[in-house]
Amino acid sequence: MSSAKTIRIGGSSAFWGDTETAPGQLVRHGRIDYLVNDYLAEVTMSIMAAQKLKNPQAGYAVDFVTAVMTPLAREIADRGIKVVTNAGGVNPQACAEAVRKACEAQGVKLKVAVVSGDDLMAKVPELRAAGVTEMGGDAPLPAKIVSMNAYLGGFPIARALAEGADIVITGRCVDSAVTLGPLIHEFGWTMEDYDKLSAGTLAGHILECGAQCNGGNFTDWKLVPGYDDIGFPVAEVSADGSFVLSKPDDTGGLITPATVAEQMLYEIGDPRAYLVPDVACDFTGVRYEQVGKDLVRVSGARGRPPSDFYKTSTTWPDGFKLSAIFMLSGRDAVAKGRHSADMMIKKTRRMFREKNLGDYREVSIEIIGGEDTYGPHSRALDVREVVVKVAARHDQKEALALLGREIAPMATGGVVGMSGSFGAGRVAPQPVIRMFSCLVPKTEVPVSVEIDGTTIAMEAGAKSGGFTDASLPVEAPSLPSTGDAGTDTVPLIALAYGRSGDKGDTANIGIFARKPEYVAILDAEVTEAAMAAWFAHRIKGTVSRWRLPGIGGFNFLLREALGGGGMASIKADPLAKAFAQMALDMPVRVPAAIAWEWREAEARPA
Repeated sequence: MSSAKTIRIGGSSAFWGDTETAPGQLVRHGRIDYLVNDYLAEVTMSIMAAQKLKNPQAGYAVDFVTAVMTPLAREIADRGIKVVTNAGGVNPQACAEAVRKACEAQGVKLKVAVVSGDDLMAKVPELRAAGVTEMGGDAPLPAKIVSMNAYLGGFPIARALAEGADIVITGRCVDSAVTLGPLIHEFGWTMEDYDKLSAGTLAGHILECGAQCNGGNFTDWKLVPGYDDIGFPVAEVSADGSFVLSKPDDTGGLITPATVAEQMLYEIGDPRAYLVPDVACDFTGVRYEQVGKDLVRVSGARGRPPSDFYKTSTTWPDGFKLSAIFMLSGRDAVAKGRHSADMMIKKTRRMFREKNLGDYREVSIEIIGGEDTYGPHSRALDVREVVVKVAARHDQKEALALLGREIAPMATGGVVGMSGSFGAGRVAPQPVIRMFSCLVPKTEVPVSVEIDGTTIAMEAGAKSGGFTDASLPVEAPSLPSTGDAGTDTVPLIALAYGRSGDKGDTANIGIFARKPEYVAILDAEVTEAAMAAWFAHRIKGTVSRWRLPGIGGFNFLLREALGGGGMASIKADPLAKAFAQMALDMPVRVPAAIAWEWREAEARPA
């Protein structure tokens, strides 16, 4: 096999509901060999599980059928493009059948394969008897479980492609696996090629959020042209796993080392051991090099043997929630908004007592426009227009329905200034589907590939490599602080880029230095203690920090920061999308010359 061979993979969706323009852009203009689509997140699996409860034929990403295969099946076939997706969700068989019908309607014959084995519902009694507990704790499996899915890796996808599949549909796999699988197949990587598997996983991790690596969600957003027609990413991968990231010509967006490095930091934990089923990835030495306009070469990922377990996502029902918003205007808008919401909760609590409905499990009142999410760092002073968000959880749907009915009467029987609520009619309560993550031995997860009516059992869906955290080097302590002498203060954004994301109830914030000389300042000043203090109003758990020397970066995990996370949370920003933006306002002590330089740059006309 020639070492000059490269494979072009285009990532056309970051989530279920991403723009319908991306698949056509990549198929027609991306010169791609593979189109990959990532639709799943923890919150998405919760939604799909709830859908399947109501309709046994639901529970997959219908967008894949309606926005990809129905309009593009003919062009995909004519161009010889293969498609890999986790659109199967909790019902991959139904998704595959819908895809086959869409292809038939276009007069196209494409071989569809399904990767199975992630659904562990049949094993729940066995796993419960074995004493499986929650990751990072000792809580047992929930009493009532809606779904239980292991996060599979890339080798089952590679096997499906080796069997001649044109389209591979999986249930729950790690997001990067839809990219790693084709690379394993094309380059013949083995289960022991840890550095290559780590590099391929990084390519998948960069692609998995669509345009987010091409200037989407970028700290320096003003530098990004053409958000209205942003280009989706194409990774041209070499046999060693290094790759060049690009986008179709004449599309918007921006590809620089900073835009791509921000995406690497998205939703990761310890960068020395980003764990996927096939490898423990070490991203600490990854390097980014601008090799042309909107072309960035990525290299330097390393790998260790994987663990013996699959991470498994379990969903379970936990009461109901309701969230409503209304606008309030005029002088003292923040105070009026909070008083309105407080009175609404006080009134409904009295009504609950009269009806023997019990109290709320949780109440959240947030004044949007009053910078409630910033807590003590709010700069909202004389705000005259706010949106009031009232959310609550309760064991009984009836109680929350009552709360929903009491919002509109505030317009005539409440504080002056309420100028309208949002949404059609009364807000209805929704079930809370909560996530429970645990580890299941790989030997307990039988993985198979179904193609042409035949089921092929895999001896091992992923290698058991024995990895444990104890094998990792100990992180060095933070550098000594710069102290007060001869220093000034600037916001963190003057020194660093940032990106944040979520994993359950944990938020991650990744930052990296704008200049090499800023790394030591970040090391000394942006510590675990500093981050914990800045977010004290949002977090209940601990904060951890790790270094990424390759980019002069640091990754933080903020535990118990999201009110339960995902669909269980009633907080604003339950997915930590804006946490990095809040962190970048943190004051950081710097030498006076750096502060002067930053203020001079800020004063220049844009």
